[in-house]
This record gives sequence, structure tokens and C-alpha cells, in this order.
Amino acid sequence: YCLFVFCLIIVYSDCTGYPFPTAPPVDPFAKIRVDDCGKTKGCFRYGKPGCNAETCDYFLSYRRIGADVEFELSADTDGWVAVGFSSDKKMGGDDVMACVHDDNGRVRIQHFYNVGQWAKEIQRNPARDEEGVFENNRVTCRFKRPVNVPREETIVDLHLSWYYLFAWGPAIQGSITRHDIDSPPVSERVVSIYKYEDIFMPSAAYQTFSSPFCLLLIVALTFYLLMGTP
Repeated sequence: YCLFVFCLIIVYSDCTGYPFPTAPPVDPFAKIRVDDCGKTKGCFRYGKPGCNAETCDYFLSYRRIGADVEFELSADTDGWVAVGFSSDKKMGGDDVMACVHDDNGRVRIQHFYNVGQWAKEIQRNPARDEEGVFENNRVTCRFKRPVNVPREETIVDLHLSWYYLFAWGPAIQGSITRHDIDSPPVSERVVSIYKYEDIFMPSAAYQTFSSPFCLLLIVALTFYLLMGTP
């Protein structure tokens, strides 16, 4: 009887021409491409000069796909990475999308609204096509959200231009805590999703000799050494 059933299986498989169904493979997280920055998507990089999505302290990209905007975020953290959309350069009254690494090893996309210096989670989440990964002590994610949304205080219309607030930090049991640095980076000017740029912002470790004051001091010391003391 067992042999008969086995033969029937072989005949069925051969007649249909298709193998028996198997579980679909799980697609790995596609790495973020930085060679598209400034061409087919806009990017912000914060960290060491020449860094990419896997080496920057913080990385963000955005691009329009039909009626959506696709965002890619990555940061050197085991907790969370986020972008905020603000009418000014200060925290407060901002629409925030965060990718949070929870205790189960998953990366979830959450929606927050900044009330003063405190981030309140909002149940209405505009994100879709979400995916994320935690690898090499980095949280990386990708998601889409609509360009236009009905007018609501906690969800901005991305058709308009906003300052982008960049932040990342630790998480405790899947809940975000204070960001890693006291003054997280902010876009120098409002960002339009219709304009793709590749913008680099040096982290504090690489800003030491780039400020006007430091340059003036270096020039003054050089002049002093060349001229000698009286």
C-alpha cells in the first residue's frame, strides 16, 4: 500500500509538471545603496568623511515611489534610529518615524509625536512595506509612507518641505530612551522630497578643525610662529 501511494505521488508530480509546494524563501534585507545618493534618491550622512550606510554614525535616504516616499535609515546603535519632520530646527511638535530594535531581535517601525522633549507613540502609523534588521550592532530599516495625508497634527504632509531631525539611541525592552548625543544633527535647511541631494555632516570628532574660530586660531598661531616673539 505504501509503495502504491508513493507511485501515485510520483505520477501526480510528473503529470502536473510542478513540484509540490514548499514554504516561500525569506528574502534577506537588501543592503542600502549609496551610489544612488544625489541621483535617484536624497541622502544624509553623519559621521566620518566618506562613510556609507554601514559605517556612518547615522544615515538616511529618501526617494519618491508613486504616491509614497521610501525612507531608509541606519545608525550605529542597538536600540533605535529615527527621523523627525519639523517646522523649525528644535524638538517639539514634530512627526517622528522610528525603527526600534526590540528584545525579540525584531526591528519595528513606530510612529511618534514629540510633545516638548518627550516622544509620545501614536497608534495611527502611516508606514507600510516595512522591513528592518539588526546586524553588526546597527539598526537598519526601510519603509514607505504616503506623500499626501489628510490634515492631522501628528502626521505631516511630505508634499511640503520640512527640517529633518536625525536621532538614535538605546532602547529598553523595545521602548526608546534618550538619544545618544545631547544635540542631534538637523538638516541645515528645509528638505524637499522633490530634490535629491547627497549631504554629508561631520560628527563632533571631525568638526574640531572645521569651525571658523579654530581656523582663525590656527592662522594666528602660524603667523605668531613665523614672525617670532619680540
